This record gives sequence, C-alpha cells and structure tokens, in this order.
Amino acid sequence: MPAFDLPRRELERYRPDVQEPPDFDVFWRDTLKEAAQTDVLVSVRPAESGLRLTQTWDVTFRGFAGDPVRAWYSRPAGVDGPLSAVVEYAGYGRGRGLPHERLTWVNAGYAHLLMDNRGQGDQYGNGGATPDPHASAPGGPGPAARGLLDPRDYHYRRLITDAVRAVAAVRALPGVDASRVAAVGNSQGGSLALAVAGLVPDLAAVLVTAPFLCGIRRALDLTDASPYGEISAYLSVHRGAQEAAYRTLAYMEGVSFARRAAAPAHFGVGLRDTVCPPSGAYAAFNRYGELTGVDPRKEIHAYPYNGHEGGDAVQVRHQLDWLGEVLEPGPASSPPG
Repeated sequence: MPAFDLPRRELERYRPDVQEPPDFDVFWRDTLKEAAQTDVLVSVRPAESGLRLTQTWDVTFRGFAGDPVRAWYSRPAGVDGPLSAVVEYAGYGRGRGLPHERLTWVNAGYAHLLMDNRGQGDQYGNGGATPDPHASAPGGPGPAARGLLDPRDYHYRRLITDAVRAVAAVRALPGVDASRVAAVGNSQGGSLALAVAGLVPDLAAVLVTAPFLCGIRRALDLTDASPYGEISAYLSVHRGAQEAAYRTLAYMEGVSFARRAAAPAHFGVGLRDTVCPPSGAYAAFNRYGELTGVDPRKEIHAYPYNGHEGGDAVQVRHQLDWLGEVLEPGPASSPPG
C-alpha cells in the first residue's frame, strides 16, 4: 500500500485541534476515583511457564468497577529486586496469551506485567481470560463499537480504566520500584499506554507504536480497516448515531491524553499504516505534554515503507536502547543452578 496520509513534512508539524468535551477531566477523574475504592490486588499465584531463567505469576487485579482482570507478571529468575517495571498492553483482539510468549522486557532485566484485554482475546494469539460483564449496552459486536452511544457505556472507558489500575497493581507487587514504571504498547496497546501517560501523573516513561484512537475523526475518514472499520460499519447501519458516537469517542481521544502527559515518551509509526493512520500518531506526538507546563523528553521513529507493523524488531531495539537510558532496568540476574 503506497503512502496515503499527509506527506511526511506536513506530518512532522501536524497539530490539529481536538474537540474535547468540557468535562473531559472530570469524566476521567470520577471514573478512576470510583475504580480506586477497592484494593487493587486480588491474587498472585506462581505460574509454570517451562522457562528456567524467568519466574512468572498469574495475577488478578481489580479494574473498572472492581471487575477481576488477569495479567502475567514476570521477572528475571534469581533477582529479588527492586526492579524497574514495564506494564505492557496487548493489541486489538488479543488477550494475554501464554506466559512464555512475551519475553523481551523481562530478558532486558525489567519486571514485566502483561495485562489481559477484557472481552477480547478471540481474534489473534492464544486467547485471554478476562470477560467483560458490562458489554450489553447498544453498539456493534466488536469491542470498538460496544457501548458506542454513551461514553459511560463504552468499552474503552472500561479498558482504559483497567490499564490505569494495572500500573497500581504492578506497584503493589513485591520487588518493584514503584517510582520507575513504564507503559508500553502497540496499536490498541499504544492507545492504552498513551491514555495511562495522560492519567497517571507520576509515570516514569511511555513507549507507543502505531497507536489506535488518535486523531479518531480523521482516521474514520481515511480507513475502513478494523478496528476503525467496525465503528464505520455500525454507523452505516445506525445512520442517526453519528453525533452520539463522536461525543463518546472524544472522551477516548489519544491526542487529548497526550496533551496531559508529562512522562518521557518514545513513539514509532509506519507511514503506510492504513490501520491506524500516521497522522494520528503525529498529532499525539506533536501535542504531547502541551498542557503540563513542562517540556517532556520525546522522540519519534518513522518508517516510510512500513505499514501497521511499523519498525517491527528494529523499533523494539530503539525502545530497548531508549528505555535503558531513561529507566535503568535494575540489577542483572544470574542463571539459576
């Protein structure tokens, strides 16, 4: 697919206005306040992964409305900590999968929490283990359109709240340096990491690649690929629902979260990405931190001939090098035995 969005030179200075609801901050403050009324951890149980150099635990924590959310917590074997921690969010349609799947961050010396996606996990990967008990509001069958007509019912209100609570969960685990926690994600995971950066004021770092839910109105005009295509498909049937949907989506806009974020930020984007158009990532990057009164450290890596995969393993190497400078992983482990 050839480049279809703005030319790179325009992307690098692209700073669109966003239509923020006047109660954006109140909406999220009240949502998170309600979720924080209960202790975050439910259970932490050792999990067998078949790996000798990694220890893993099956974690359940309380997310939106106190609902149980599953996660894998892993750390280098033989290290008691405290370690810097990476909270990772999975892509659209994925669950947390199996405990041996995602080893990059733990092999780099970090404690690693991989959050499950409530009500997802059936499209890619190896499944999930977290249901969404609030998914009955009007909207399409896919997560991107569930509860689309009201921000209080929308799937991403719940998922973003879970993502914020995941940071609280990792900070409550033994062997974690609570002052050195980073949020990481690609695609949907990138949108969750960006939301966390805007909602958790003392986050230490955020790494975002090909983020979903950034520049949403423009993305709906540019692409019919899922997940945006699920929203378009719903509105093609419910022709009078457009304004209600736009109002709901405005509370989930990644550019709005980016404006409120202060943590050092690392972005990646493929300029031929037809799933999450690059103008959304640049809009978030260019307006990142503008409401905080500080000038946060930030950088972006663009891949002119790549799509939604972005820089793939090359981007991961950039992330490892950058995070090693910003957030030291902690003491190195020795192989057990």
